[in-house]
Amino acid sequence: MTATDSFLMSDQPLPSIFPIVDTHTHFDAPLFDSDRQLQAQEAYENGVHHLALVGYLYRHFDRLYDTQQALDDLSQSVTTENSDQLNLYPRAHIALGLHPFYIEQHTEAHLLAMAQMLTKQRPLAIGEIGLDTYTDAMKQPENFAKQQRFFSAQLDMAVNHQLPVMLHIRKAHAQALALLKAHDYDAHKLGGIAHSFSGGAQEAKAFVKLGFKLGVTGQVTNPNAKKLRYAIQAAVADYGIGCLVIETDCPDMTPTMCQTLDNSSSVSEPSALGSAMLASSVPRHRSHDEWGDRPAHNRNVPANLPWVLLTLSELLTVPPAELARQLWQNSCNALQTTWQYPK
Repeated sequence: MTATDSFLMSDQPLPSIFPIVDTHTHFDAPLFDSDRQLQAQEAYENGVHHLALVGYLYRHFDRLYDTQQALDDLSQSVTTENSDQLNLYPRAHIALGLHPFYIEQHTEAHLLAMAQMLTKQRPLAIGEIGLDTYTDAMKQPENFAKQQRFFSAQLDMAVNHQLPVMLHIRKAHAQALALLKAHDYDAHKLGGIAHSFSGGAQEAKAFVKLGFKLGVTGQVTNPNAKKLRYAIQAAVADYGIGCLVIETDCPDMTPTMCQTLDNSSSVSEPSALGSAMLASSVPRHRSHDEWGDRPAHNRNVPANLPWVLLTLSELLTVPPAELARQLWQNSCNALQTTWQYPK
């Protein structure tokens, strides 16, 4: 039994709170509309000081900014009413991107509009972008060629605006690596994250060699995720813990110790956006509400991120305090920011 298991089984709170960054969320999803303020406050109480709101469909870009503004307003209201009180909510940051899984819905007009948005209001990053051949439809030559074209176009935007990218790569690691190597985008200079990394050890090392950090989600808490755990250990063995960042990818990728089981489901099912599926999950693609009927009891939330930190601490035998500080710096490096580590 691991230390993480013991905290779960004894129903104890987190053993310690460390400052952390949630580098990838979909916290703007309607699934959070009823309790977003509460979830944001609980995230901050569990150490989450910054979180990224990540785009995937052009029609939802405004929703990202609305959510960011709502969270900013909450923080301002707290500081206005209590001038001596510290902020109680994470800072929200935006990444804009056209997700490869939804390639059939993207248009050239969306690319143009996205490029104009980047000029008017600089985001934190571009993402999530990349290649995805998880379904037979995505493997069709016409669809995959369009994915490659949109991936390359968004990398061009990243270079033009000197922004880091957040990669979504699923069952297309070799093709993505080939495209990245041929492109002018340089992650060693611009940063970047291989979000919710799902490849093997060699792919992990290849992305890190190109300058990307590996985004680790709650899937690492699954003891059966042996391939992922080995890939993380292999990358760290060669490059050190400086190659990792952590993320919830909420509402997907719920850590195992945060799942509540019922008679109809044994694991939390990721949506089509989840880039590394749990073994028994089924990808779902909805045109209007990508998480439509997800059970609320297995919805992942930013407050669950510390369990990813603690699991990585055990997996890599690195003290959590040391790992948390390093992951904070890794996040800053990957996203080209200078967020000061809280004291």
